[in-house]
Amino acid sequence: MTADASTAATDSGTREKRTTGILPSQTIREMIKGGQIASDTPVIDGQIQPSSIDLRLGDEAYRVRASFLPGRNATVADRLETLAMHKIDLRDGAVLEKGCVYIVRLQEGVSLPPKVSGTANPKSSTGRLDIFTRLITDYGTEFESVPEGYEGPLYAEISPRTFSVLARTGSRLNQLRFRRGHPVASDAAMRRLQDSVVLVHGQDADIKEGVAVSVDLTGEPKSGLIGYKAKQHTGLIDIDQPGSYEVSDFWEPL
Repeated sequence: MTADASTAATDSGTREKRTTGILPSQTIREMIKGGQIASDTPVIDGQIQPSSIDLRLGDEAYRVRASFLPGRNATVADRLETLAMHKIDLRDGAVLEKGCVYIVRLQEGVSLPPKVSGTANPKSSTGRLDIFTRLITDYGTEFESVPEGYEGPLYAEISPRTFSVLARTGSRLNQLRFRRGHPVASDAAMRRLQDSVVLVHGQDADIKEGVAVSVDLTGEPKSGLIGYKAKQHTGLIDIDQPGSYEVSDFWEPL
C-alpha cells in the first residue's frame, strides 16, 4: 500500500519511486488544495485519516423505496425525481428509521485525474451500529466505486438495519480511499507484511489469494462470552455521540 509520492528500497539498496498504490494523507491534502476534492464547507483535519478521507452528510436525505444504481445514462438526481418518496431536512438532525433506505448527497465531491480512482467503505463505527452504508456516483454501475477521472457529486445510500439512528448534516458514516493505477498485492508481499506488521493474529495465518479471517466461537474462558446479539426494541442512537450509551441497553450477551 504505497503512494505516488513514496519511495521504497529495492534489492540493490537503491530507492525507487512508486507509481501505483493507495494515496496517503499528504496527497489527499494536496488534492483538497488543488480542487480535486471539493466540499460545500471546508474540510476539517479530523476528516483526514492516514490513507482516507471521511465523507460528511449534506443537508437533505431522500427516503426511497429500495436501493438503486443510476446506470450509465442517468445521474442520481435524475433517479431521485421518480424514486424519492419524501425529503428530510438533516440540518437540525433527523431520525433515520430502521429498515428504511435513504439517499444523501455528501458534502464532498471529486474531480479525479486520469488513472486515479476511489473506493469507499463504511467507517468501523457505522458497521458496529449495523448501518448499511455504501457510496454511489452519477452514471454509476457499481457501488462503493468512483471511476478514474470521475467528476461530480458523491452520494451515500443509508439503511439502518438494527437500530433507528439520529443523524445530521456533517455526520460521517463512510470514508473514501484513492488509488493510482491498479496495484496487485501478491501472496509473497502479503506474507512479508504479516511478518513485519502482523495483518492478522494467530500462529497459522491463512494468506492465499488474500487474507482469511476467522471467528472464535469458543468464548472467553471465565465468562463463556462469545459476542452480543442486538435487542429487538431499543431507544434511539445518536451517531455523533459515541461512547454515550450503555451496552446492556442495546445488546444481549451470547
